[in-house]
Amino acid sequence: MDVTIHPSELHGTVEAVSSKSEAHRLLIVAALCAGTTNLDCRTTSKDIDATADCLRALGARVARTRTGFRVVPIPGTPETDNLRQATADAVLDVGESGSTLRFMLPLVAALGRGASITGHGRLAERPLSPLYEELAAHGATLSPQGAFPLDVSSTVRPGRYTLPGNVSSQYVSGLLMAAPVMGGPVEVVVQKPVESRPYIDMTVAALATFSVHVACESTADALVYTVGPDAPVSPGTVTVGGDWSNSAFWLAAGAFGEKPITVSGLDLASTQGDRAIMAALALLGAAVTRVHGRVTVEKDDLRARTLDVRSCPDLVPPLAAVAALCPGETRVTGAARLRLKESDRLQTVSAALDAMGADVTPTDDGLLIRGVGQLAGGTVDAANDHRIAMMAAIAATQAAGPTTILGAECVQKSYPGFFDDFRALGGQLSIAS
Repeated sequence: MDVTIHPSELHGTVEAVSSKSEAHRLLIVAALCAGTTNLDCRTTSKDIDATADCLRALGARVARTRTGFRVVPIPGTPETDNLRQATADAVLDVGESGSTLRFMLPLVAALGRGASITGHGRLAERPLSPLYEELAAHGATLSPQGAFPLDVSSTVRPGRYTLPGNVSSQYVSGLLMAAPVMGGPVEVVVQKPVESRPYIDMTVAALATFSVHVACESTADALVYTVGPDAPVSPGTVTVGGDWSNSAFWLAAGAFGEKPITVSGLDLASTQGDRAIMAALALLGAAVTRVHGRVTVEKDDLRARTLDVRSCPDLVPPLAAVAALCPGETRVTGAARLRLKESDRLQTVSAALDAMGADVTPTDDGLLIRGVGQLAGGTVDAANDHRIAMMAAIAATQAAGPTTILGAECVQKSYPGFFDDFRALGGQLSIAS
């Protein structure tokens, strides 16, 4: 699907979609606990559905309801062999979801019976080291990484797992969620410096919702997370919060448009790391107002800054769109891991904005963005990356001419209703299948 965006002003109020990051975690822990859980999750996406499908393949019953999901856990409880037996010969299709892959791999290894994991797109190329080696060192038998299917057999042992903190936090989160079914205490040592820590905090919070306590000790060299063998317990009903990562695009659009944009349904105390969008936009000179779960952003005195995104790399696309329209030179640092996303996101952010008339240069760990005042428009390849498509769409509203986004259907990965909400906010577009 190709979408052509015509210059227009976005304004008004939009409700945040459900957090993909929270939904992954809550679905997984719900599938491991004693008792049925109702998950209030207003919207879904391809990535959320991939996690739900994998849990079904492991024996859980995950049904879509009017308000979200109803999760009947994998047969048996973590104290019985029935749980492990339920996973025999399972085939798990993680789609293009890196989170799903990195969460399912340690979980399947902890459950201890053979399973085959497959996926699509660029996912097989994205690294699994050093999680892969740690699982193997603790008893898992794994087929070679770098290709699908990835076959998993044998059972990992509880004990001490050590990971560097400057690689994906999803490795840490996957181990923490698998820990309650490993049959003994698990210690996850994350060597400093620890990047994307808010995502680990989100996992700890999800486990706490199901009565699993995770202790965290900070030493001079590491964060040490300890999870006991207690089984998760369903709280009955859990609510998935609004998604700060996707809401960031609307808030960014408010920063450079002529009219304010409000996003409702956001938890202002959320553990989601991308809540940092408020501080980042304020640093760039936007006016940010927050009250009772609603955040409003409007244009004020935009200016170039240096932005360290080490803890929130997914914010780079919306922030890059704002920076492209800021006077001066903005430097984005701490974003080297974006080269390993759905696309090499440092290259694709640069290519997309440059195609629209911006001046963006990738660096070793980020971007150098020289503000141009106004974009021209053009043709953008979304590179099968949902965040590139959304970035191009909001930036295109401020262009002098139309912008065509090739392969814009990739927004289905995290935000299927993105272009519907774009129209609801006053955006003008035409779609060619």
